[in-house]
Amino acid sequence: MFDEMIKRKKPVLEKLISYGLKRDGDSFQYLTEILNGTFVLTIHIGADNTIKTDLIEKETGEAYILYKTNASGAYVGEIRSAIEQVLYDIVQNCYETAIFKTAQAQMVIQFVREVYGDELEFLWTKFPDNAVWRRKDNKKWYGAVLTVAGKKIGLESDRIEEIIDLRMNPADGETILLRDNYYPGWHMNKKSWYTLVLNGSIPDEELKKRIRESYKLARK
Repeated sequence: MFDEMIKRKKPVLEKLISYGLKRDGDSFQYLTEILNGTFVLTIHIGADNTIKTDLIEKETGEAYILYKTNASGAYVGEIRSAIEQVLYDIVQNCYETAIFKTAQAQMVIQFVREVYGDELEFLWTKFPDNAVWRRKDNKKWYGAVLTVAGKKIGLESDRIEEIIDLRMNPADGETILLRDNYYPGWHMNKKSWYTLVLNGSIPDEELKKRIRESYKLARK
């Protein structure tokens, strides 16, 4: 009943553990009290990214299920609201936006998280499939992950692709764009940015190297 809260999002395992959720096989559990200790709430986050909740009344030890039904009333509404507040805090602290699906997109997102501690920032409400990384020290962008129709960047297919835009030294631009599977920066200054498609056409280690270079260039 709370699945709408995690639509287009996915949990970050390290953050779930840091928040206090406990592993239960392939799932996670979180126990807390709500309404001044009247109830014990158990939140289950499944391996398939589903959320389920159980509520036990402390005084009786019995399960309380009215909040899962169509029951109405101030008390039931108060319980639902308390549960939503707990879930909202977990989602805010432990989930990330899950727009990008390809293995390479997931790889670069995790790489940047581990190396620089940065998360993608989704800056535009009108363009929810576009996000950027910014350096912490000067807030300059050093990468962007986007979705775009292949033909718009020079591919033969019009299939929607996940791409990454990275910085380059303008003096090296001509040489860089002569490489296979390197394209002029999509929606960026083409003298300073280039585009790679996150479909395996560029090896993972090469992608990591290019991200590091882009990060350094954003320092200037």
